[in-house]
Amino acid sequence: MLYLILAGLLFAFAAPLINRWLGRYAVVPVSMVPLIFFGYFSLYLPAVLGGETILQSYTWVPVLGIDLQFRLDGLSLFFSLMITIFGFLIFFYASGYLKENRQIGRFYFYLMLFMTAMLGVVTADNIFCLFVFWELTSISSYLLISFDHEKAASRASAWQALLVTGFGGLALMAGLILLSMAGKSHTFTGLFESGSPIAIHNFYVPALVLICLGCFTKSAQFPFHFWLPNAMAAPTPVSAYLHSATMVKAGIYLLARLTPVMGGTEVWQYTLMMVGGVTALVGAVLALQHTDLKAILAYTTISALGLMVGMIGVGTAIALKAMLVFLLAHALYKGTMFLVAGAIDHSTGTREYYSLQGLVWRMPLTATAAALAALSMAGLMPFFGFIGKELLYEAALGATLYASLAFGFTFLTGTVFVAIALLLSYGIFWYKRHTPTPVKHPPIPSLTLPPLVLGLAGLALGLTPSVLAAPILERAAQAIAANPSLKIDLAIWHGFTPELALSILTLLLGFFLYRYLRKLHIFSDKIQRIYEWGPGSLYQRAFSGFLDGAKVFISYIQNGYLRSYIVTIVLVFCGLLFYAMWRHAPHIDLGARLDLLREVRVYELVVLVLVISALIYLLGTRSRLTSIVVMGLVGYSAALFYILFGAPDVAATQLLIETLTVVIFVLLLHKLPAFKYLSHQFKKFKFIVVSVTFGALMTYVMLLVQEHAVPSELKEFYGQKSYVEAHGRNIVNVILVDFRALDTLGEITVLAVAALGIFALLRVNPEKKQKP
Repeated sequence: MLYLILAGLLFAFAAPLINRWLGRYAVVPVSMVPLIFFGYFSLYLPAVLGGETILQSYTWVPVLGIDLQFRLDGLSLFFSLMITIFGFLIFFYASGYLKENRQIGRFYFYLMLFMTAMLGVVTADNIFCLFVFWELTSISSYLLISFDHEKAASRASAWQALLVTGFGGLALMAGLILLSMAGKSHTFTGLFESGSPIAIHNFYVPALVLICLGCFTKSAQFPFHFWLPNAMAAPTPVSAYLHSATMVKAGIYLLARLTPVMGGTEVWQYTLMMVGGVTALVGAVLALQHTDLKAILAYTTISALGLMVGMIGVGTAIALKAMLVFLLAHALYKGTMFLVAGAIDHSTGTREYYSLQGLVWRMPLTATAAALAALSMAGLMPFFGFIGKELLYEAALGATLYASLAFGFTFLTGTVFVAIALLLSYGIFWYKRHTPTPVKHPPIPSLTLPPLVLGLAGLALGLTPSVLAAPILERAAQAIAANPSLKIDLAIWHGFTPELALSILTLLLGFFLYRYLRKLHIFSDKIQRIYEWGPGSLYQRAFSGFLDGAKVFISYIQNGYLRSYIVTIVLVFCGLLFYAMWRHAPHIDLGARLDLLREVRVYELVVLVLVISALIYLLGTRSRLTSIVVMGLVGYSAALFYILFGAPDVAATQLLIETLTVVIFVLLLHKLPAFKYLSHQFKKFKFIVVSVTFGALMTYVMLLVQEHAVPSELKEFYGQKSYVEAHGRNIVNVILVDFRALDTLGEITVLAVAALGIFALLRVNPEKKQKP
């Protein structure tokens, strides 16, 4: 599996080149990659359906004992097959939808990168490996959402999705680490087989909160749901792939994967049922208030994701079965609906519901696909959506905890789905309020065949559920429940049951809701002020506040004055150094050090007085030339100190640097801006205090280092090797030239570049008139 993922990554980077070479025929090799991947995973079907779990391991970070480990069981294989077959159809669809776009090669790259990342997420057995692919899905989805980067809405939506899911990714990483510490393993296989009671561990609740944050942000659960509708700024193939079948299902996958380890506790059930239930209801209510097709589909996707999370929270065997069946049914009909919406937009130029009507005779294949998807979404027999709806009702009625809550959000969302299904099929294609919507051009085959295939798949799975769907879903449910004896029997007809009665009631109420949908749209315009305090608005305010605060902070720090930068750096350095010494540094006797002042010689005292006098004079001068000369005097005095204390080589370097600095400053004196004198006494006093503080602190550090020297073998090593191996008598020079040769080479390079810059400045003559 590692080589498969590496092949996907390599082909992703090669996709733009392939598109440049082959042009419109690039769709053939590009769409064949996910189809080949689908065939590869299909080869494992006999083994997985036979109850086998495929484990593969590759060395990654041997020092830390971390390997690239992959796991392919019923759950992983189910998601892998769904990701790849949807990928094949979406690539084919995108070739027609974006055929006029010059950046389609880049789009292939982004989409292939995302598909490969999703395969990594669902097959990873190592938590670190999973986190890498998890973040790669966020990055690649950011690139896909911002594909139309010329539009401000696309850029803002991409940033929002990246920030929300990126924040969740960091929380997820922390939660997975805590989980691995509690379970004493960093692989899912190890966690399943450890047998350690993680639920009673002290890390269980923090890990649960952090992991749920990661999953909720990725799967657009309340209150993080607001990024998904805004992500509809992406091209329709992105919405159909990421936001119906793959990316938003990553959180669902991980919650299902961790159910054997973390599920079964009351906090797990309460959290998932409450969050999932609220999300399902919020998404359903918001879907009824919009008229843009992609916005309606986005909010119904949020509602469906809430249903899945709620079913995982219920945690019973029938609830897990219902979640998986509904997940597959939702992917089929929602993917179809997104592709239909894209075909409508591409052919008519609009996605507004009230601008669309009577399209059935102008887009018959698209209308057929929409009808198939709508019938499955509404839960009519014999479509696969009907089986999913009955299982949801059975799971809700049989819930052991908060059965009324589970039934409430299942029934209400099911009613809304019926109304939306009627709106997206009958209301657009068959119903005519007046003149049918004009079609600029009929949809091409690449825009009609993929949704038609997905719509027919929903019908085929409904007609033969026990043959096509039940085997793989059964193995997936066994992986979630950690129960190899769990069975899934899927059938269209179970007799006259309470679930069938509820399904019929849902259809009736959904039709009634559809009839009054126009009045609901009128009423929804009057309650828009409520959403000013919703999660989306709060995010925008927080983000705007963060940007404003960043501007104020940057304008204060980056104010254009070099002295302010130096003061900031010095103060931060002093603060960190003082904090470190206050907590860990040993004590030194300053009183004993004062006695050493008696040994100061007269010429040392003279040089010190000379330096202090020069500094005092420097603070009061208004002449730049005088400032340069006085600073040179300070530098030469420092060189005298080096000579007096037996460091002639350092003194020679100091003398050369000071001489060069003074000469350069004098030469450039007339090119420098006007001298700004610090006439304000407070500013002058502030800089004096900072300078004295820094000097005093560094003096204390030097005294501390002298009194408490750290033993090091490096000093003896240099002393023994300098003369014998480097043939040098001066240890400092040997260290610079031999032992730190690359470092010295880098410093020489920097000096050479600086010299070139100085030479270029000297050559500049702004007063010289340019020839016309």
